[in-house]
Amino acid sequence: MQSHASTPDVSQLQLSVRGPVFTPADPGFAAEVAAFNLSTQHQPDVAFGALDAEDVSAAIRWAGERGMPVSVQSTGHGATNAIEGGLLISTRRMLELSIDPVERTARVGAGVRWKAVVELASTFGLMGLCGSTTDVGVVGYTLGGGLPIMGRKYGFASDHVIAFEIVTADGTHRRVTKDENSELFYLLRGGKGNLGIVTAMEFHLFPGTDLFAGGLYFDGEHAPAVLQQFSEWVPSLPQEASASLAFLRLPDMEMIPEPLRGKFVVHLRYAYQGDAAVATQLLEPMRRSAPFMMDGTGPLDSTQLDSIHQDPDQPVPVRERGFLLDRLDGGAKSAILRHFGPGVESPVLMAEVRLLGGALAKSADGEDTVGARDAAFSFFMAGMAVPPLVELLPVVFDAVREDLRDASSGGTFVNLHGHFVDAEDRERPWGPTVRERLRKAKAQLDPKNMFSFGHVVGLPVIDQTVLLEDVVTAGGDAVLNN
Repeated sequence: MQSHASTPDVSQLQLSVRGPVFTPADPGFAAEVAAFNLSTQHQPDVAFGALDAEDVSAAIRWAGERGMPVSVQSTGHGATNAIEGGLLISTRRMLELSIDPVERTARVGAGVRWKAVVELASTFGLMGLCGSTTDVGVVGYTLGGGLPIMGRKYGFASDHVIAFEIVTADGTHRRVTKDENSELFYLLRGGKGNLGIVTAMEFHLFPGTDLFAGGLYFDGEHAPAVLQQFSEWVPSLPQEASASLAFLRLPDMEMIPEPLRGKFVVHLRYAYQGDAAVATQLLEPMRRSAPFMMDGTGPLDSTQLDSIHQDPDQPVPVRERGFLLDRLDGGAKSAILRHFGPGVESPVLMAEVRLLGGALAKSADGEDTVGARDAAFSFFMAGMAVPPLVELLPVVFDAVREDLRDASSGGTFVNLHGHFVDAEDRERPWGPTVRERLRKAKAQLDPKNMFSFGHVVGLPVIDQTVLLEDVVTAGGDAVLNN
């Protein structure tokens, strides 16, 4: 596909849409294409800020007529690989948001962040299945499966989607539900996507009361004891409880609380929905595992979920790597401590072991493409992508993954996969069967590979006797949509 747009071409796009159009020479271009992950610098030929689904349709038709690739971004939290050339459609102005408190459902536009949903839902005593930060976009997070704070109780966010509205490569705007276009409904829930652009989504909400959550901080010298207790503790946790353990090498910055600033600490993240006395009792084995520096656990309002993991709330340059574990046995624990334990110098800011299982292990509504169902844990690493650390991070990531190979499931969770290095790696979040179904849909709906950025699958030769209506009739998130 060519990726050059002439001045008359750009003028034609401006006449076709209501949202703003930018070229690299325009003052607003850099802000329009900027991602939350500052280490990723997108360089499309043209950027467009869509106001609604009609804008998206018009822009896709314009790109298709010129043979241009199309990418999409809302917040850019998942911008692990740079976009080069083509048309980048920004959906961050698509801020439709409504809640039906009787049916306990929400409808969001492609630019809505979880924070807006959480705040509005809380006025009705409800909550959405957001993850460790409410700053991310709802749509892109959910298309990748969406790993919620309360995932062990309710499952992945994608399990509870009611409908998607998307625009496909031909510019057609369509609605997809379990009963309408069921194959596509399957592909969108966890498949991230390369078949179109999601413009809106509807999903179920859940009770947002009786939350007990927060974190315990331990001095890093106690990492072996805390990790050992964690491995013994998590098998006994009920579905209502979620937990993870993070090894943090915190910078000496004012945003970090004074007791933790510039230190190596171990952070237990914990959430429970139900009786506070039960939540407290369940936590006791971890409280006794070692002396703790800070205790931030207790009753929590649903609007305070960000306080559990305390992810950055300002754009930062990061490099990430994630994969899935089948077990946390002696070999895995030894490997983790070799790379992240006391006395180790590491460029990795955070390494986290997150408990999966519970309701995450089985789809709540038929088939989907979530690639983390069978894993016991998610393992995720992140570091600041600044010199000289940015050169060291891939080496450390590779070494850690190799040392944890025996405990690894071999798969990854697409939202936590991180930077991909080649075509095989970008498809790794899905197994062979899912990849084949994604490829068939791609060949039917996007045969010219218009949506070719991000975690996408290739375009194999397929049986052309397969009818379009038998495969899919609409598409998903072209790149990140988050």
